[in-house]
Amino acid sequence: MKFSLRFWFLSTAFLLVFVMSLLFTYSHHSIAYLDSNGMNSIHRVKLVPGYAGLQHFNKGGLFIKTCTCRRCLVDTGASDWFDSHYDDNISPIWTKENMDLAPDVQRWWMMLQPQFKSHNINEVLGKLFQIVPGENPYGSRDHRKCQRCAVVGNSGNLRGSGYGREIDGHDFIMRMNQAPTVGFEADVGSRTTHHFMYPESAKNLPANVSFVLVPFKALDLLWIASALSTGQIRFTYAPVKPFLRVDKEKVQIYNPGFFKYIHDRWTEHHGRYPSTGMLVLFFALHVCDEVNVFGFGADSRGNWHHYWENNRYAGEFRKTGVHDADFEAHIINMLEKSNKIEVYRGN
Repeated sequence: MKFSLRFWFLSTAFLLVFVMSLLFTYSHHSIAYLDSNGMNSIHRVKLVPGYAGLQHFNKGGLFIKTCTCRRCLVDTGASDWFDSHYDDNISPIWTKENMDLAPDVQRWWMMLQPQFKSHNINEVLGKLFQIVPGENPYGSRDHRKCQRCAVVGNSGNLRGSGYGREIDGHDFIMRMNQAPTVGFEADVGSRTTHHFMYPESAKNLPANVSFVLVPFKALDLLWIASALSTGQIRFTYAPVKPFLRVDKEKVQIYNPGFFKYIHDRWTEHHGRYPSTGMLVLFFALHVCDEVNVFGFGADSRGNWHHYWENNRYAGEFRKTGVHDADFEAHIINMLEKSNKIEVYRGN
């Protein structure tokens, strides 16, 4: 009899411990969210696995998985303006999988810098992708990590800013066109992971840097294939480097479809086409979890110039007439107000 009572008591105790451990586990490692189908519906609480990056509810009360950054740009529900413009389904990279351009995209792209000679774009890309990978390295984003990116423009407001260490602390550091770093490390940093250029602005890069070609015409695609092999093409609408020393495995081609997406959705046809700064910024917004912007806009005195120019009054690039600098500045301000980017305004 004593044995039976002792066995019953121990079994009950073990059962209670087991139940309490389950309750403790779910209360600490799960996050509740509300599932609402209307004002008069019953709110049902569901449990989902929790981790540090889960922070936001959307308007319907459903939990949105984000990243582990302090600020995750892919969060929805924080800005109706951003959510209505942003399309995560379009790739910023032109690859073997998305070679075929929509007819309206191809017409628009081919009119940016019209050529007398027509080319079969798919044939040109097919030959190019025998030299460079033609793959999308950003196909999937790991939400358990935080991909922090610095978009570094060329504004004179970087001079004396002391941003170099801050810039170099990012995972991706994206620069454009000339963008020298030697001699300016304290202000602009020394690291680069992505360098965006046209054929006419191209320069040699270290082996650990991705050369991202921004093509305006089929001849640009022919040029990059030539510059990495035979060196036959020496002129587009201006002299270009016949040979280019870059890591072929890191060469990427900017997608004209993504180019037009920015022109349609974001800059809303202000200017003939978006500036290089806009192209790089939105590239980052589609491959990164957190984006910080340096070296955009005028300096504190209202002057527009490059940080490597000694004459701060020399910069006339804002007045090209091709881009709408004021509207692009408005877009950057909207992104900042929507908490999608942080802008470091320098001096």
